[in-house]
Amino acid sequence: MAALPPSSSAFTSSARLRPSLRPPPSHLSFPRTRTRTRTRTRFSLNATCHFSDSTNSLRQNAVASPLQLLKTSAADRYTKEKSSIICIGLNIHTAPVQMREKLAIPEAHWAKVIQDLCALNHIEEAAVLSTCNRMEIYVVALSQHRGVKEVTDWMSKMSGIPVPELREHQIMLYNADAVQHLFEVAAGLDSLVLGEGQILAQVKQVVKAGQGVPGFDKKISSLFKQAISVGKRVRTETNIASGSVSVSSAAVELALMKLQESSFRDSAQVLVVGAGKMGKLVIKHLAAKGCRRMVVVNRTEEKVNAIRRELEDDVEIVFRPISDMLACAADADVIFTSTASESPLFTKENVQMLPVVSHGRRRIFVDISIPRNVEHCVSELETALVYNVDDLKEVVAANKEDRLKKAEGARGIIHEELNKFEAWKDSLESVPTIKKFRAYVERVRASEMEKCLSKMGPDVSKEHKEAIYALSMGIVNKLLHGPMQHLRCDKNNDDSLSEVLENMRALNRMYDLETEISLIEEKIRVKMQRAQK
Repeated sequence: MAALPPSSSAFTSSARLRPSLRPPPSHLSFPRTRTRTRTRTRFSLNATCHFSDSTNSLRQNAVASPLQLLKTSAADRYTKEKSSIICIGLNIHTAPVQMREKLAIPEAHWAKVIQDLCALNHIEEAAVLSTCNRMEIYVVALSQHRGVKEVTDWMSKMSGIPVPELREHQIMLYNADAVQHLFEVAAGLDSLVLGEGQILAQVKQVVKAGQGVPGFDKKISSLFKQAISVGKRVRTETNIASGSVSVSSAAVELALMKLQESSFRDSAQVLVVGAGKMGKLVIKHLAAKGCRRMVVVNRTEEKVNAIRRELEDDVEIVFRPISDMLACAADADVIFTSTASESPLFTKENVQMLPVVSHGRRRIFVDISIPRNVEHCVSELETALVYNVDDLKEVVAANKEDRLKKAEGARGIIHEELNKFEAWKDSLESVPTIKKFRAYVERVRASEMEKCLSKMGPDVSKEHKEAIYALSMGIVNKLLHGPMQHLRCDKNNDDSLSEVLENMRALNRMYDLETEISLIEEKIRVKMQRAQK
């Protein structure tokens, strides 16, 4: 269950205090923004794309291809600035639950959202991470500030929340900061309950949902796969998860705090609505706290039977279908809800009709679902107490200091993995240069071989032609071996990366490879192909 870290300034503002790993060029200025960011926003103000003379000449070409027409007409939309990885979203620390639930995206819709986002003009790749404590969108954007605007406008349209209101609560992270944030999320460092494990399963689900979806491509898929590796490594090499609680256990602890001591064991009637991943954890924590009988409402009995098999024989779990929910609620003192329903299961009207709880107590609702399963106005009733995921902070704060100490060992791992990912991402810049340089050399080889064969006349045998071809390829491959080695880098070696980038620029200058133009052409071609599907 993903969330951001406890509210200690030493933790929640870690990225704000973190210096930028890559200082921006001196010619950039920084516009004022109300957006809550972890680091100072780095916008590129040079938003016009300048093409070479050969590209500009296409404007006079009467018989231009669709790609050429789009390329020349898109000069004010596609820029030469490097693609940016951006994280935009809301979380438990920046936005209240009533706003987060409007942006919650069911897992079944993630693939469609990726396609919708990549249909925007400046979004190349995308992924969605939507849990009860966060809704974060990760994109690779052709233009940083235009990509942010397009995604924010899309979020506003999808949720009905005005853009100015969204911006007051958004997190907005760029490049290394966005990568580090996702690594911290997967490691459980960015959760409400530090070290909780369910968020790693949710990050894995992002990769599973994105498989084969256009737009869940190289950079984003590699980012999430490495985040999974980071999460596993942190939990293996540190004791971050030892003794930690989950959102579900915090929900049970909260209910205990609101009830009289040992009332679970003695008198309280417990109802759990939903037997999915969260509901299963609630049931297990209830049993661990001494609850020997509980009623579980679910659509089917299969999941309830599976939970029964995992618990001790002295724990009685009574299954009831969803149609019996209100009847079961009438007999319950404490109700936990954790379903994926997109509309409230308990409204003010139907809760008002429930009989009063015995001994004059108020019926307790602990709702850990997003969107909420219990209508917010139920809390206005004198017969009910309603708690949601935002109310778990008082439980989590109890042992916060101990968990913060455990997190220190994980930060070194995340920093190391961040450097690896950034080196890999930067090394991708050399790929177009490698392709263009190979193509250039191949054109020279083929041309010179053709000249040689034409001088030798028409009587050259097939064997001689094959020998000449093998000779030319052998010379080319041996000559290319050195340059190709110096256009690839060891992702663990920062010095190697800087050398690769310098070699790439040198080859571009010496052979006029125009790889920036080819990159723009490829990006536009991908956008065209997606638009045609």
